[in-house]
Amino acid sequence: MDSLPNATVKRAKHAALARPDMGEFGRTELAILGAPCGDIQTLVARLLPLLAPALRVAYVDADHAAGDAEDTAATLPRPVPYVAENGLSAELVDKITYRQLNLTRVLDKFSQPELLAHESVVLVNGNHFRARQQVVIVDPRKALDKKLDRLTDVRLVLLAEGQTELPAGLLAHLRATPLPPVLPLADVAGIAAFIRQWYAAAVPVLRGLVLAGGRSERMQTDKGALHYHGLDQRQHTAALLAEFCPDVRVSVRPEQAAALPAGLTALPDTFLGLGPLGGILSALQADPNAAWLVLACDLPFLSRATLEHLVANRQPARMATSFRSPWDAFPEPLVSIWEPRSYGQLLRFLSLGYSCPRKALINSDIELLAPPLPDELRNVNTPEERAAAEQELRP
Repeated sequence: MDSLPNATVKRAKHAALARPDMGEFGRTELAILGAPCGDIQTLVARLLPLLAPALRVAYVDADHAAGDAEDTAATLPRPVPYVAENGLSAELVDKITYRQLNLTRVLDKFSQPELLAHESVVLVNGNHFRARQQVVIVDPRKALDKKLDRLTDVRLVLLAEGQTELPAGLLAHLRATPLPPVLPLADVAGIAAFIRQWYAAAVPVLRGLVLAGGRSERMQTDKGALHYHGLDQRQHTAALLAEFCPDVRVSVRPEQAAALPAGLTALPDTFLGLGPLGGILSALQADPNAAWLVLACDLPFLSRATLEHLVANRQPARMATSFRSPWDAFPEPLVSIWEPRSYGQLLRFLSLGYSCPRKALINSDIELLAPPLPDELRNVNTPEERAAAEQELRP
């Protein structure tokens, strides 16, 4: 086919990468606006006991020390940055029960989500900052007319004391979308229940990944092509994953993709020479908004029951959900659910020179489970182990 004339060909300057579905501060964030800041802070303080520890909640606000009189009733502590007094550009302080980071540099829109990447939910004072979704408080002390441009995806409306109807301007602004639920501002339990339900609806979809891109040097033949259950291990492992995941891919080196059995979908590595980490990162790069249930192809003893236990106990608020290895008590990275938030964490470890996914799990916020059937986590790497496995699995 003839190529297009040079004048009509648009040169791509950057790789076309799938981007995480991220807001200003996190993946799941709610801006609360429409009332004085002190009331917003009070609401957040009252919500926290009803949301934590099931959800890790971050709060974003501005310092009101020099604000108006209506904003001085802050109920959340406001530490004074020491960096502003002695010329330091950054200060990290261990406060025993929490850590405090004070910076003089401006936090750009890329730094903010990174700092809050471990949090389940980010609640934002919408009087000062924007967030991708919003909770609107109807309060006569704070007119909404000048903030309607911030109301891009309203999920909940709260009526302050004495308010019974939505303002005409707000109703007109919301007319193009279904009216969101309306609750009294005093119904803290109801608001907390809404936030939990809203968060649960945003839990990332679970996709499956069979790791079959290794060189099988110890086995001296492709471990993924071995037969223990009538199918080769790539097919067998993919079939296990398909019971829990709507989409299953097989991680392979680029040159292996064409040799996959019919019916399997290849996901060629884009991070090369990194072993299992390369396969996991390649999956997260392909869909950074999904969680990936990752299985190595050399686990012939693994059963549906063990996977069901892993999926049932998944904690999307953590970086990953993993089994504790019965042999060394460390997390087992190749029978794990890697949440979208793990993408940045794994890249951070890679930037520090570490390509071991287990090290990332050990040093991260994960859910670590005891395997219900520990022997099922046994992998088969050598001809001797293969012969023993075939003997044990023989009908």
